Amino acid sequence: MTRLTRPRPLTALGLLLSAALLASCAPSSGDDSGEGTELDLVGFAVPKAGNNAAQKAFAATDAGDGVTWKESYGASGDQSRAVAGGLPADYVHFSVTPDVTRLVEKGLVAEDWNAGANQGIVTDSVVVLVVREGNPKKITGWDDLVKPGVGIVTPNPGSSGAARWNVLAAWQHVIGAGGSQADAEKFLGKLFANVKALPGSGRDATTAFQGGTGDVLISYENEAILARQLGEKIDYVVPEDTLLIENPAAVTKDADPAAKKFLEFVLTPEGQKEYVSKGFRPLSSIEGVEVGEVEGANDPANPFPTPKKLFTIEGDLGGWEKINAEYFDEDKGIITKLLAESGKS
Repeated sequence: MTRLTRPRPLTALGLLLSAALLASCAPSSGDDSGEGTELDLVGFAVPKAGNNAAQKAFAATDAGDGVTWKESYGASGDQSRAVAGGLPADYVHFSVTPDVTRLVEKGLVAEDWNAGANQGIVTDSVVVLVVREGNPKKITGWDDLVKPGVGIVTPNPGSSGAARWNVLAAWQHVIGAGGSQADAEKFLGKLFANVKALPGSGRDATTAFQGGTGDVLISYENEAILARQLGEKIDYVVPEDTLLIENPAAVTKDADPAAKKFLEFVLTPEGQKEYVSKGFRPLSSIEGVEVGEVEGANDPANPFPTPKKLFTIEGDLGGWEKINAEYFDEDKGIITKLLAESGKS
C-alpha cells in the first residue's frame, strides 16, 4: 500500500487560521451572571466561522439574548455517528444530508426536518481548486489534476462529507461532458494516483495544504475565501463545471426551544448575511440577502461567479440515497473500490 505524504508542520499562517477559528471567531459568552441558555452544537468543521458569526448576530436579538454555546466540530460522518451514539446535541450542522437522516432513523430528529422551502439546507458553496499563490502549476480545471507531477490534497470520503462533494464533482466532470462510467472510473483512478494526503476532514485537509503538502487542494469555495481573509497566501480556481454544495442543519427532538429559534434566524436574510461574510453563497430559497463585497474572494465585488455548468446532487446524480448505495457503499461502492485499488484509502 502506498504511504501518503505526512503533512508538514503548520506554517505561521496555518496556525493563524486554527487559532482564529478557535478564538477570535468564537461566539460571545452571553450573560456574565451565568443565567441563560446553553445550547449544544455538533457540526462538521468547515462552517465554524460562519456559525460563530451567526451566533453573535443571533445573540443581539431578543430570541438569542442570553444564549451561549457548547460546540463540537470534526469530520461530518464522525460527528453524526457520535450524536447517534449519545453525544448531546440541540443543533446539528453537517456536510451531507445522510448525516442528518442517520439521526432521523435513530429517532433523534423529526422526520419532517427538511420540509421547508430550503429542504433542510442552511449553507451553500461550490467545489473549487485551491492552489499555491501565483498558481505555479497553472491549474485551470479538473483535467489539470490528473497530469503527472500534480500533488492533490482532499479529505477521506470514509469520514468526511467534504470529500464526497469533491470526488462527486470530479466524477460528474466526466459524466457531464458525455463520458461513460468507464471513463469516469479511469479519470478518478488517475486523480487518486496523484493524491498526496487524505486527511480526516475538510478542515484537516486545509491545514495539511497550508503546511506545504501538495500542489492543489480540492475544497469548498468558502474555505478558500476564509483562509485568504485570515492572511493565507493562496489562490483558488472555480472550475467551469463544478458541484453545488448544500449543507443541512436540524434541531433534535429534545432540543431547547432556543435551538429552533436559532435555526429560524439562520434562514433569514440577516442570518444568511453572516455566512456570506465568511464565504458561503446565500441560499436561493431566501430572498433579500445582502451580499455586498466579500473580503478574500477572487473578486470581492462579485464574490460568487456562476459556473458554466453547476451540477446538483438531486438534478444530476440522483439524490443521496442512490449516491451512497452506488458510490460509497462500504463493500460495493464504485468510489470506495477505486480508492481501495489506489492503495490510499
